[in-house]
Amino acid sequence: MKDPIKAEIKRLSDQLDSINHKSQPLLESGNVEKLGELMKEKVTIEEELQRLREAHTASLSKEAQKLQKLGFQRAITKTEQADMGALKKRVRGIIVVHPMTALGREMGLEAVTGFAREKF
Repeated sequence: MKDPIKAEIKRLSDQLDSINHKSQPLLESGNVEKLGELMKEKVTIEEELQRLREAHTASLSKEAQKLQKLGFQRAITKTEQADMGALKKRVRGIIVVHPMTALGREMGLEAVTGFAREKF
């Protein structure tokens, strides 16, 4: 299931895009009243988007902090990546983070990294 914050960000972003497309013809036609309403709505949507993005970043930061508190971390080798199921059976409770995900980028990972309570 999709993260509700991400879904709301997507919805508001789509609304903002729609408003931007609606404002151009209104600007050309000179309809100031409707243009003013759209601009007020645009400002409120932008503020809400900013708040949601900050909340999303804070939740990522909490998850990153939780992973850093785990006792052990190391890069996952290519052979271990090829048989991820066996690795997860061998090391109970391992959490694997890819560097191209949002969490991986935030943590500044260079390689696929595993986080676990004990050494693996």
